[in-house]
Amino acid sequence: MTLPQALIFDVDGTLADTERDGHRVAFNKAFQEAGLDWVWDPETYGALLDVAGGKERIKHYMDTHNAIGPTTADAAEWVAGLHRAKTRYYTELLLTGTIPLRPGVGRLIQQAREAGIRTAIATTTTADNVHALLEHALSPGSSAWFEVIAAGDVVAAKKPAPDIYAYALARLNLPPQACLAFEDSYNGLQSALQAGLRTVVTVNDYTLNQDFTGAELVLSDLGEPDAPFVVLRGCSVDGQCVDLSLLGSMFDQSS
Repeated sequence: MTLPQALIFDVDGTLADTERDGHRVAFNKAFQEAGLDWVWDPETYGALLDVAGGKERIKHYMDTHNAIGPTTADAAEWVAGLHRAKTRYYTELLLTGTIPLRPGVGRLIQQAREAGIRTAIATTTTADNVHALLEHALSPGSSAWFEVIAAGDVVAAKKPAPDIYAYALARLNLPPQACLAFEDSYNGLQSALQAGLRTVVTVNDYTLNQDFTGAELVLSDLGEPDAPFVVLRGCSVDGQCVDLSLLGSMFDQSS
């Protein structure tokens, strides 16, 4: 059985359902703090998710909704400050424990650690957000379990560009054929595929109807032994949850 040498995880929507009840809420709190009358309801935020990156999302909203922004010339710094406030509120939400990991995530990461399979993160969210989620939803100290945390602005081009995955692969010093990516969105899948990575997609309410052509598997979630995943698209697999045995059989089929 052939196993991947490394698992590379997206964060928002993949490790946890952070978007609707995490980032969206934090954005709205930051807007209120800044004295803005902007409100991102679930439908509005779902549309904004087509834009990768929080700062980019704010700029896009300003451009497309005639939203009044800063009166100073340094708009980029104003947006960055607004985004920092959002990150602060998001971290506070994580501290409450209201944003748990998605089914099967913690189990698979632990299995990979025990088997000596390397793990990494490739995300457009900030490193602060990544560490906050891992420390409070996975385990204290779990940030150190990931050999590479490629996050935020370490590359200029956000997903669907492949840059963040290329960055992670370079630091792992592994070819894409030796790794497996986990994503939840069309943009994320395109980023991974362009980097040459086989990819498993676990959908959420925001991404359920997106085009996942090219994914190895499209699942409801990673599943648990007592709460099986639902296969939505992809190769034939046996089992009720994504574990090392399933990943090995998937790698053998696609080799």
